[in-house]
Parts: sequence; C-alpha cells; structure tokens
Amino acid sequence: MNDVMEIIFGLFGGLAIFIFGMNLMSECLQKAAGERMKQILGLLTRNRLMGVLAGALVTAVLQSSSATTVMAIGFVSAGLMTLPQAISIIFGANIGTTITAQIIAFKISDYIYVFIFIGFIVSFVCKKEKIKNIGMTIFAFGLLFLGIETMGDVMKPLASSPVFTDMIGKVADVPILGVAVGTLMTLVVQSSSATIAVLQNFASQAGADGVTSILGLTGAIPILLGDNIGTTITALLACVGQSKDAKRTAVAHSLFNISGALLFIWFVKPYAALIQRISPSGAEIEVISRQIANAHTIFNITMTLIWIPLLGFMVKLVMRLIPDGKLEQKSPARPLYLDKNVVSQPAAALKLVAKETLHCGEIVRKMLLDVLSTVKSGDLQTLNTVRECGQTMSSLHEDINDYLADLFSNGALTEQQATETAKLMYVLSDVERMGSLAVELADTIQEKMDNRYAYSQEAMNDLENSLKQIEKMYENAMEALLGKEEGAINKIMKHKDEVLDLDIKMRKSHMQRVTEGKCKKSLTAPFTKILHCIDRMGNSCVNLAEVALNQMNFEYFIGRE
Repeated sequence: MNDVMEIIFGLFGGLAIFIFGMNLMSECLQKAAGERMKQILGLLTRNRLMGVLAGALVTAVLQSSSATTVMAIGFVSAGLMTLPQAISIIFGANIGTTITAQIIAFKISDYIYVFIFIGFIVSFVCKKEKIKNIGMTIFAFGLLFLGIETMGDVMKPLASSPVFTDMIGKVADVPILGVAVGTLMTLVVQSSSATIAVLQNFASQAGADGVTSILGLTGAIPILLGDNIGTTITALLACVGQSKDAKRTAVAHSLFNISGALLFIWFVKPYAALIQRISPSGAEIEVISRQIANAHTIFNITMTLIWIPLLGFMVKLVMRLIPDGKLEQKSPARPLYLDKNVVSQPAAALKLVAKETLHCGEIVRKMLLDVLSTVKSGDLQTLNTVRECGQTMSSLHEDINDYLADLFSNGALTEQQATETAKLMYVLSDVERMGSLAVELADTIQEKMDNRYAYSQEAMNDLENSLKQIEKMYENAMEALLGKEEGAINKIMKHKDEVLDLDIKMRKSHMQRVTEGKCKKSLTAPFTKILHCIDRMGNSCVNLAEVALNQMNFEYFIGRE
C-alpha cells in the first residue's frame, strides 16, 4: 500500500511541479516578450494565414492553446475580432501547443539542475526587469523538466506490474478506449500539454523486455487524440454567458479536434508507421517521446491544412449549430469589451481596457452634445438621457477599476505596462469626471427650468458658446490620445482661453443685470454653479491633453486601427 501511495503522490507531485513550471514560464515569457507580444497580437486582425501564424506564436509564448482560445473568444465577444479571424487563430493555436511536447522530447535530464541554478542566479542577481524575466524563464524551464523527471522515476515500478501492463495492453489494442482515456485525463488536469507530457513520460518506460515501450506508439496516438478533444472543454466553459460568436468560436475549436480524432482513428497503425519513418531511429524507449511529439505536431498541421481552405464552411457550420435567434444586446451599463477570462494575458487584457475606456469617452461626448442640445431647445427629455448615461458611466468606471485591480494583482504586468496603465487610469478618471460634471450641469439646468429661472437671451447664447468650446476641447483631447491630432494641446489651450473670456464676460454681465434690476439676485447661485461646472470641464480637457503630451497614446494598447 505504501508503494502505491508513493507512486500516486510522486506522479501528482511531479505533475504539480510541471504545471507550475509551465505557468511560471508562460508568465515570464510574456513579460520578457513585452512589446513583441503586442506585435504578435497585431497580426490577429489580418488574413487567415496571418491568423494561423499569430495563433501559433501567441500559444508558443503562453504555453497553452486553451489560453489563446480563451483570448480569441474574449476578442470575438468584445467585437474586436470577426468569427473567421478567431477560428483561424484557433487553428494556429493547435499548432503552437505542440511546441511544449517538442521541447519535452529533448533528453536534458543531466542538465535540469544546471538550468534551475543558472535561472535562479540570473533572476536573483540582475536588477533589469527584462533580464530577470529571462532568468525566471530559464528557472521555470528547469522546473518543467524536474516535474517530468519526477513523474518518470515514480512510473518505473508500474512497468513491472502485471496488472497494470494488462490494463495498458487493453488500451493499446482498443483505440476508442485510448481516446476516452486521453479525453478524461485532460478533463481532469485541464491542460493538454500536461497530459501529453505524462503520456510521453509513461510511453518512455520499458516493457518486460527492457527495450520496447510499455505502451508503444500505436497505443499512444489514440490517447494523444483524446488529449486534443479534452482541451476543448476549457474553451467551451469560457464561452458560457458570452456572445453567440464567442460560443461559435469555442464550438469551432471542438469541431477541429473532434474531426481530427474521427479521421485519424481509422489510420492509427499506418500513421504510427509514418511517424516512425520520419522520426529519429533507435531503441523505442529512447525515441518514442520524440515520436509522440512529432505525431502531435503533424496531426495539428495536417488538420490546419485541411480546414484552412474550408474556413468558410466551418463558419457556416458553427452558425448553423448556433443560429442567431434573437438579436443580442448588451446592457449599456455593462462593459462591452472587458472579459475576466483574459486577465492572465496582460497585452490582450489591456487592449480590452483601452477599448472600454474609449467606449466611456464616447458616452461622455454624447452627454456633452445632449446638454448642449438642451440649452438650445429646452427639451427636458434629453436631460433624462444625460442622467442615464451618467449612471452607465459610473457603473463602467467601477467595472474597469475592478478589472484593473485584478490585472495588477495577477502580477503579470511589466514595468512599462504598469506605467502606461497608470496613465490610462488617469485618463479614465478625467473622462469619468467629465461625465459627472455633465450630470451636475444637467441637474442645474433642470433646476433652472423647474423654477422658471429666466436668464437673458444674451446669457443663454454665451452659455451655448461655452459648451460648444468645451465639446471641441474634449474632441481634440480624445483625438490627441488616439494619436490623430498633433496640435491638439494648442487648440485646447486656445479654446480654454475663449471659455475663460466668456466666463468672465458672463459673470460681469450677470452682475450688471442684477445691479440694473434686469435679473433676480437669487439666480446668481445657480448661474455661478453652471459656470463653475464649465470651468472644471475645461480643466479636465486640459488634463487629458497634457497626458497625451506626456506620451500617453491609446495606440500603445490597441495598435493602429
């Protein structure tokens, strides 16, 4: 019983070290990649071949096809990517995930502790963030192989167990059973890379003759096919509660792997023979790990080559399986872009945050136009719209801050990303302040109308002109933040001076009218409140322009659109 428990805990302990090493390597690779990660994401919106390439590259960095698929689902749900683009990325993700198996196939057991030691020293001694991340990547790489070595050591006694070898023999002889075992393994572990690592390690154990594999390549391939099916469950879970296109993306991922399993299951023996022919020769237990890695890679490349020309058919198929039905509409008070599932991938998450911030910016611009419209027409219904938009802004502001808190607590941001995100939060704060001031202005105008305060036509004209200047300032500030308006700061300061001149003129004229008895002195407080709101709006617009002047640009987060 003690031997059995030792094997079980050794296996799961080794698996835990492997998964921890893989996740740590993913996090450090993302940090080390930095700007390059954004460049890779920039490929996502191009043609289908670029989508495949981007999917493969992103997965190679993230060390997880599930993570890439979840990211694609998040982008589709947010409307940043079309369904065909997302599906092409998933094709590439399936190729990219085979990199892990290819790395594992290298026999570096003699150098595991060298990698761990070098990685630790580099990360411990170096102060530069990028070098530290490279050191941690090397350290995590060593941990990954330490986990594999641990699993291999505890599996050796299993090879001499008659009960276990008989059970494995049944799996090897019945391909469908192998597929079921692989699917179940990945469902439990939630990582096809981890289960394939276990498969490679187990297949490397010698059978009774001490030369051939306990499992053999023909027994390993069906389990490999099952691993590919099991990994689609993560994507299916990630699409729960998402848009229909997000669900279609997840279903496309499942169809890709299931169709591959259904196709290859009939040709296991000839496929195994092909892999053995093109892989390095030698004793089976020495080369089977590489053979499994090659089988995994060629399977996914073959299925991608089959499905790329049929991408249009795949899109139609998933749309047939998940029809449009009722028109989907997101509540205006809920974020259009934020997706909690993407938080662990900073470059992608920050793109969603930037898009949501711009969405808030558009809401505020509409609020300013509505307030201006009310001053012109006196339509009270428009003021109700401004208040509703204000509630939406307040809710979105809170959601974005919560999302950013999750992003920072995740610890995956580089120093540059953290710095740029702080600027983004500053922009969001001023945008939200503009929205609050618009609501305050709407309430004051409402008070004027309810109490039938009669401002002179001259005062109303000046008020209208001030609001026009504020709207222009805000538009210029947002264009500057998008990198579209180089001289925005000068234009904004010019408008600010005009608003200030109007403010002084309006205060002076009002006091003169009060003195002459043309206006009630009780109107001074609400009128001054309106002017104060406009003045504060102008300050916020100047703040936004100054952030743009200090090199904050939305292009950093979302690229050129």
